Amino acid sequence: MDDDVSRNERIKEASDYLRGTLAQGLTEEITGAIAEDDQQLVKFHGMYLQDDRDLRPERTRKKMEKAFAFMIRVRIPGGVVSQQQWLALDRVARDYGNGTMRLTTRQTVQLHGVIKSNLKSTLRAIDVAVLNSIAACGDVNRNVMCGVTPEQSRAHAGALALARAISEQLLPRTPAYREIWLDGERIAGGEDEVVEPIYGKTYLPRKFKIVVAVPPSNDVDVFAHDLGFIAIVDAAGEIGGWNVTVGGGMGMTHGEPETYPRTAELLGYCETKDAVAIAEAVVTTQRDWGDRKNRKHARLKYTIEDRGLDAFRAEVERRAKAKLAAPRPFCFTSTGDRYGWSEAGGGKAHLTLFVQNGRLLDQSGAPQLSALRRIAEIHDGEFRLTPNQNLIVANVPTEKQTQIETIAREARLLAPWSGLRRNAMACVALPTCGLALAESERYLPELLMALDGKLAAHGLSADDIVIRMTGCPNGCARPYLAEIGLVGKGPGRYNLYLGGAFDGSRLNKLYREDLDHAGIVAALDPLFAAYAAERQAGERFGAFVIRAGFVAASRNGRDFHANSGSRRAA
Repeated sequence: MDDDVSRNERIKEASDYLRGTLAQGLTEEITGAIAEDDQQLVKFHGMYLQDDRDLRPERTRKKMEKAFAFMIRVRIPGGVVSQQQWLALDRVARDYGNGTMRLTTRQTVQLHGVIKSNLKSTLRAIDVAVLNSIAACGDVNRNVMCGVTPEQSRAHAGALALARAISEQLLPRTPAYREIWLDGERIAGGEDEVVEPIYGKTYLPRKFKIVVAVPPSNDVDVFAHDLGFIAIVDAAGEIGGWNVTVGGGMGMTHGEPETYPRTAELLGYCETKDAVAIAEAVVTTQRDWGDRKNRKHARLKYTIEDRGLDAFRAEVERRAKAKLAAPRPFCFTSTGDRYGWSEAGGGKAHLTLFVQNGRLLDQSGAPQLSALRRIAEIHDGEFRLTPNQNLIVANVPTEKQTQIETIAREARLLAPWSGLRRNAMACVALPTCGLALAESERYLPELLMALDGKLAAHGLSADDIVIRMTGCPNGCARPYLAEIGLVGKGPGRYNLYLGGAFDGSRLNKLYREDLDHAGIVAALDPLFAAYAAERQAGERFGAFVIRAGFVAASRNGRDFHANSGSRRAA
């Protein structure tokens, strides 16, 4: 191996296909943690070692080990689970986790608070439900998302089929997961290329994210991801083929302009029969072309910037043995979810619920986890997790619709009046994320309450405005595509970004730096006033702040940081 590769590359190379010393570490009762190298490897198995940062000071004073526990992220391609699988995840959350379920921006479930001694029991329970956490994290293709589109059943079926096919094709083949967590027997022998025919010993240079979108909804934020497939739907509602996008990614680092978010570009159009081969070719090209020396420069977005789109397309076509045609016309109208009831056909309907920041728990006046358990116990259909941290109770027969809606209403799971709140997302951040610089999930509701008051004063309460918050610049809630983006800078301090497109096609622009709660509200209030007074018919907030001169339109890639700030006094 090259002497100049990153430390993570050496860990992967020496891991014996993701085994490391994980099995031995599980038996060490003296600590709730695992070895440092294994903390990187366990991500490939769908887990992060975390600790409760709220408890750090007290435990430090008492000379106690940090309050270690694991977050487990389930792999759910397309975000669809049966009611039996939902009930199984609910039991796991209560029996082994912290009593909550977290619906993520990647259309899956995170289970928090699982201690080391319960890991194997937890993963066995997940396995019994015909689910797993393989490749939900790590330098591999992660959970493949697809558009929910409750009103387009045939198109959703095609998108879901493609998402599942891509996920299966790009799944790591190492038996390490079953050996370590499910007590599977290790199989001796085998050539390296047989163990991991796509990834090899060192897998990908960094994480890789794939989505499948169905216009006119861009609920998956297709331009935020490494690879995307946009369904081209005919007049009969059938999918004829796919526009392919490459090179999106949200993460960056404060103060390092060589890192930046980037929106994906259109690579071309492919037929459904070639889509999985195209996906594999994109992944293997990134495997071989991506930067393995500098992890901050290792995502596909930087490969595209460095090599150019034309060269990348030619290599993908060569590997896939398929020619990409010119992209077909398409139109996105929004990134949010369609709340409430929508027709499913055959006397059934879908109910899209609102889950604030994706966190399901039982609290006074809103026993949401228990409510969804009750719904699952009487519901014969499926559940669909949305890319916006919400949940769809799908294919509900007419005779059960009133009962299910009543349960949801009593648990405060129906969409709120506030358009800002309906279109809000936050990452987990504190107290469990080790990268968090500021609060996000726990703070955003407080900020929304203050901003709702300002919007009401300007007659804008029901207007859909996309707001997203993260506790650090890594961008897990895709804040750089929001009309209002807030990114943690330090305790109680945030950078404010404005001007993302309502349909998710344009990045936003830095407007104010290092704001506290009062500063955020004070910065946004006059913009709301101007929007109410000066907007044009049908004009979205993100477009207005650019036209009105509050921020410049953001440019893509390495030009994202150029011309930051406002051009008009607020």
